[in-house]
Amino acid sequence: MYLTRRAFSLGAIAAALSACTNSSVGSFSSVADPAMRPVANPEWNDWVAGFKQRAAARGISNDTLTAAFANAGYTPGVIEQDRNQTEFKRTLEDYLAIAASDERVAKGRANYARYRDVLDRIEATYGVDANVIVAVWGLESMYGERRGSIPVVSSLSTLAVEGRRGAFFENQLVGAMRILQNGDIAPERMTGSWAGAMGHTQFIPTSYLGYAVDFNGDGRRDIWDADPTDALASTANYLARSGWRKGQPWGGEEGSPGAAVGGTRIQPQAGGPVFVVGHNFNVIKRYNNSTNYALGVGYLADRIAGAGPLRGSFPDDNYGFSADQRKELQSRLSAAGYDAGTIDGVFGDQTRAAIAAYQRQNGLNVTGEPSMALLQRLQ
Repeated sequence: MYLTRRAFSLGAIAAALSACTNSSVGSFSSVADPAMRPVANPEWNDWVAGFKQRAAARGISNDTLTAAFANAGYTPGVIEQDRNQTEFKRTLEDYLAIAASDERVAKGRANYARYRDVLDRIEATYGVDANVIVAVWGLESMYGERRGSIPVVSSLSTLAVEGRRGAFFENQLVGAMRILQNGDIAPERMTGSWAGAMGHTQFIPTSYLGYAVDFNGDGRRDIWDADPTDALASTANYLARSGWRKGQPWGGEEGSPGAAVGGTRIQPQAGGPVFVVGHNFNVIKRYNNSTNYALGVGYLADRIAGAGPLRGSFPDDNYGFSADQRKELQSRLSAAGYDAGTIDGVFGDQTRAAIAAYQRQNGLNVTGEPSMALLQRLQ
């Protein structure tokens, strides 16, 4: 189901007025990354000419197509992102450290409080726990802070031309045309991730057409607006129609109050905590078919609702570090003037860059790799 909602793997999240002009290329001055601005591309022009004919045969009007492609173009940064998605999977420990970081939990609680009345109405309407809805929002776009600014028509058409999953992305582009033709959004406001996932909770066009709702009653299903009401309700509708069972826990750590009675026992990371999950855990996976993702949503939802951290521990990592030691290394690097990023115990690119900078400045072999010797040197 993941690839029918968002097209993209975890390591996830694209013409001119006619086929022979690039008069609008370079018009996306609001897109910060130059690679995400359109460039001249004859192959794209030819593909768009054919697409317009195919889309017209599927009921898309000429006016819609003209407006949709007026400022669109081939976007090389989209292909770069598609070809360079991270292939490795993070450990569950790292994933949960990011998914339910102190910042994400705090912002989740604040946004829950801010939109409590709306969330109560959404939960009453669809039967999906409000804290789960907020958790999906938090993982998908950091509560609307990272909704994506890439023009969707450009990103989807670029991916369709590239051809690796051409039929899928063309179908999504037709869906985007239907959204525009319905009047739910203007072409210039239809933005999203590099892969065409849109709005607060990152719907792809076909999922939008199937599940988006106008919950605030303004006549449009607006998942892009600063007001997240329609997006949150649309997510609840998606989960409800995917089989969410009202009042049942998603699951939880084995031995915790949320562990699903009679559920399935899983241990995604060897030596790590054991979880007992139920039917609603699998419904979350309909939103994104990843065990880590579903655990991340459930765990973040519980933390937003006031639960504490996991009680179980994870084994030391490949460097021999515990989570606390990883955080200590990050903290000591930052204190020494080498910004290691968020103190979350995850050795990501920024932490490795800080290590490399420290090694370079101190005459050490520059590897960017953490070590116990490095931690001891900083202590």
